[in-house]
Amino acid sequence: MASVNPFNLSDSEEEAERRPNETVDTERSPSDGAPGPPPSNPFSPSADAEPPTLLLAGSRTSPSGEGISPSAAATSAMAGGAETRLSVDAIAAQLLRDQYILTALEFHTELLEAGRELPRLRDYFSNPGNFERQSGTPPAKEQVLGPGGPLNRAGSISTLDSLDFARYSDDGNRESDDRVAESEVPSQERKNFKSSPEIEEPIRPLEKRALNFLVNEYLLKNEYKLSSITFSDENDDQDFELWDDVGLNIPKPPDLLQLYRNCGTPLPSPRNMTDASVGVDFSDLPGNCITQDTPRKPDLSQQQQTEVVQELEYQIGLLNNEKQSLAEQIKKLQCEIQTLKRTVSSPTPATLELSSQNTSNPSSSTTTTTSSTDPLHVPPTDNGQYLDIRGVSEPQTDADRPSTQSTLQSHSQSHNKLKNRPPVQFDKPNRKLSPVFQQALLSFCRMCSDSRLGAEVSRIADSEESVMLMLGRCLPHIVPNVLLAKREELIPLILCTACLHPEPKERDQLLHILFNLIKRPDDEQRQMILTGCVAFAKHVGPTRVEAELLPQCWEQINHKYPERRLLVAESCGALAPYLPKEIRSSLVLSMLQQMLTEDKADMVREAVVKSLGIIMGYIDDPDKYSQGFELMLLSLGDPSERVVSAVHQVFIPAFAAWTTELGTLQTALIPSLLARIEKLLRQGEHSLDEHKLHMFLSALQSLIPPLFAVVLQNAPFTSRAKLHGNIPAIEVTRFPRPASPLQDVATIIGSREMLSALLLLYDYQLEHEGTTGWDSLLWVVNQLLPQLIEIVGRINVTSSTCVHEFSRFFWRFCRTFGKIFTNTKVKPQFQEILRLSEENVDASAGNGILTKATVPIYATGVLTCYNQEEDRKLLVGFLEDVMTTLSLSHAPLDSLKASFVELGANPVYHELLLTVLWYGVVHTSALVRCTAARMFELLVKGVNETLVAQRVVPALITLSSDPEISVRISTIPAFGTIMETVTQKELLERVKMQLASFLEDPQYQDQHSLHMEIIRTFGRVGPNTEPRFRDEFVLPHLHKLALANNSQAVENKRIDIATQLFEAYSALSCCFISEEVMVNHFLPGLRCLRTDMEQLSPEHEVILSSMIKECEIKVENRGMADAQGSMSIASSLVGEDAKTKFLSKMGQLTTSGAMLANVFQRKK
Repeated sequence: MASVNPFNLSDSEEEAERRPNETVDTERSPSDGAPGPPPSNPFSPSADAEPPTLLLAGSRTSPSGEGISPSAAATSAMAGGAETRLSVDAIAAQLLRDQYILTALEFHTELLEAGRELPRLRDYFSNPGNFERQSGTPPAKEQVLGPGGPLNRAGSISTLDSLDFARYSDDGNRESDDRVAESEVPSQERKNFKSSPEIEEPIRPLEKRALNFLVNEYLLKNEYKLSSITFSDENDDQDFELWDDVGLNIPKPPDLLQLYRNCGTPLPSPRNMTDASVGVDFSDLPGNCITQDTPRKPDLSQQQQTEVVQELEYQIGLLNNEKQSLAEQIKKLQCEIQTLKRTVSSPTPATLELSSQNTSNPSSSTTTTTSSTDPLHVPPTDNGQYLDIRGVSEPQTDADRPSTQSTLQSHSQSHNKLKNRPPVQFDKPNRKLSPVFQQALLSFCRMCSDSRLGAEVSRIADSEESVMLMLGRCLPHIVPNVLLAKREELIPLILCTACLHPEPKERDQLLHILFNLIKRPDDEQRQMILTGCVAFAKHVGPTRVEAELLPQCWEQINHKYPERRLLVAESCGALAPYLPKEIRSSLVLSMLQQMLTEDKADMVREAVVKSLGIIMGYIDDPDKYSQGFELMLLSLGDPSERVVSAVHQVFIPAFAAWTTELGTLQTALIPSLLARIEKLLRQGEHSLDEHKLHMFLSALQSLIPPLFAVVLQNAPFTSRAKLHGNIPAIEVTRFPRPASPLQDVATIIGSREMLSALLLLYDYQLEHEGTTGWDSLLWVVNQLLPQLIEIVGRINVTSSTCVHEFSRFFWRFCRTFGKIFTNTKVKPQFQEILRLSEENVDASAGNGILTKATVPIYATGVLTCYNQEEDRKLLVGFLEDVMTTLSLSHAPLDSLKASFVELGANPVYHELLLTVLWYGVVHTSALVRCTAARMFELLVKGVNETLVAQRVVPALITLSSDPEISVRISTIPAFGTIMETVTQKELLERVKMQLASFLEDPQYQDQHSLHMEIIRTFGRVGPNTEPRFRDEFVLPHLHKLALANNSQAVENKRIDIATQLFEAYSALSCCFISEEVMVNHFLPGLRCLRTDMEQLSPEHEVILSSMIKECEIKVENRGMADAQGSMSIASSLVGEDAKTKFLSKMGQLTTSGAMLANVFQRKK
């Protein structure tokens, strides 16, 4: 709300009613009560009489309190006669101007009680801006020392409680109740109530939010950051960055320190202060500053008084000159009025013609309003309440006066447009009312234009520019009062105004409102804001986008809410096409790089990566390649999966497209990644960083589609590709499913039709014409593939992760480049390396390459690309040859196991793998049959029980009756795995019978290796197998084996069995064991084992003794509490005493670390 101008003196309606005998004159001056000059000469010498501001100057009270009060002086002046009588409004203006605030408040209260509310006092006391003190220093010379400026407030009103915050809240009922209650309490009692420390009103919610905001602001300014964070957490329902979040429609008050300085010590009254303008050149003061009654000391010397009088006379002269210039302007405007009169068909009263002119001519309104702020101006008698009837706009302040001439010039064009419009016609009644009476009659239509909103309502925009100016003024007041959930509805209005507004400062404010429109915008709201930003950018061009939109992004780059930072990240990408290219590759790139490295929110970094991808699609500075490559590596190493996914979906395809244009995809980007993989393998021969390997290899995998597109676009046949004619559609399974549309080869090429035409020529070229002159494909065949195969041979074959990553890479590589390329270019290179020929079978040292990761990667990454019959036969033959070669060469089986594990993960290949194993089952060599038996253990876990019953168990039973004892022993782990994973009782019984035959058949009594394998298998599968099988079969046979080991004569065999038994009992100790089995088998077995360890390994004997002791205690306790049911023996065996003794002896043990790791391992 604009502050009230106390110099606009006019009578109230009640004062006019008290003078019925006086002549009503629209040009009468209410400031002195004398008739005004005629309209033709509004600035006659009679208007130069001393203004009423000097009339009351001598009636102010002295500092000692002597003399009459201003109200008494005003009363006596009013009683002095009609000629010297002042209006009520003049008295109010004089009190406000001299800053007798409390007296004015008393006067306002008395008028309210009498039912004569004065608009000037009502608006003044309802505007909190009149009571805010901006600083403790005297006003500068360019400030207006009026009620609208800084006030030296009295101590009784200088506290925060004088601001009625609830008045401006959304609680309308409270506002009315507080007003009524305040009007009913006498002012002196109300003052005492406010200042009394004993009486304290309960804090209101809005007051609490306001104080919270000020306290948090104080903590931040004074480096109490931890306290501020704690305070914010305790008030999480409030946003301490936005004053509008408090809920008060008032400007932000001064900070807490300023309030304390103003409120802690009562400020001196203006009556006790010297003139604020002492020592200042009066010629520099604005014109209306001297209209304020200058406060001065009571003991001024005669010389000082003379100087003040002279200066006042000089200022009067300046005002007279200004009056003459204004009179000339009025004459010009009157000439325009006469011109407009001629264009109207029927004559209208003079007053209404003036209204029409003021409404249609903004320059006239401006001039009239400017002159109305001067105390020498003769105002109308309608008390300024019905300016909209005459089209008078909002009063201008003195700060606007220097721009009056420019305002006249800026509105001349719209005035010329209006001249070409046909005038608005209204039906005139056939009456003979005087214009004055007609105006007075219309004054009873109560309208309000003395507020900011009233002025906006009464001023109808007459051009597009006026509409923009109006929206720029109103939107900052509208936005805080709109619900947060509906603020996106304001986005079109804000954007249109920001696009078309002529003032850069106002545009900046509107865009700031746009980015701060919603505290935590959700996805839909952010999309709406981004859509608006793009529309704004398209409309205004790159220069204004850089100057106006980018600063808004930069301001919120470190905002505390991730949704706001997310909006910034998304805006950088959305605005990339509309920015100057220098800014795109420098400032925006730096902003995104900073957010990528510093932001802690995953969703923000994800949006940053996507925006970086968009930037890479528009950047054209080759020097930024290295920065883009580092950004790719940085984002690939992000700990968040969603960020890494965004890298593969957006950033890498866009970066690859740029490197393709630069010609560095094959010469720089892919070789750089391969070099990093090789360096990683050299540094990590013993401990490879699998995460980094996955990072680089996944980046290579994402580069396969753009690499294939380069091969097609640089082929000899590219120029022959034609789109007309019958072009067959591309098979759905021709390419692997892309991670995003940007990785689709058709998208990279341009269309599926063009890709289809190129693929036909590609296959024909490979099959019939070869690769001569095809440099891009020759690079893939002669440089890329050999380097990849060499890298594959250097990775650890036991690392299932590395094998899986490379297998997937080669699978996508071969599927992308096609079947002909795979068969003619890829497979021959692998086969040349592996050399699966008969002469290598008998080599005693084995074929070294067959033990490396090349075997599983070739089998699972290349041979599985196509699933036709000939492809399956080739895979089966390769696996059979590898199994045979490794078995006969006594080579490690790790490469074959890795192949079975990788293929066994896909149920499609279960039948194929069983075919390979059956080949081994019926092989003539016992070594091959042993290998087949051990491979069944890997295959059983992933195969369904039907295949286990029909294919696996018959094969194992066949091998269990093999003439070679080594083959029979090799089946034991597979039988144990079946016991661990299968639930069919028939299968379990068959396996149980086979294992029982191994244990109970006399021919196996002296088979040390068989007993070792059975104990190892029991320890591995015992905790996970069926409890009944464990209690009835595993533990009793372990007891028998432990008892038999006591009588073993060969010490080496005895220690081997004892060690395996110790590990088996350690694993089984974590299981639920019934009391009967524990007493009959578990404890006796432990005692037998302790007997062996006493002689062979005293370190183990200590642990076994502790386990036995606590186990016995638990058995006794369980017997005393049978109602509790069976209990876990785990806690009894691993008590604190046992663990203490175990740890004390741990350093003395000589057994292997693998055995110690299982001592207290809980297997479920």
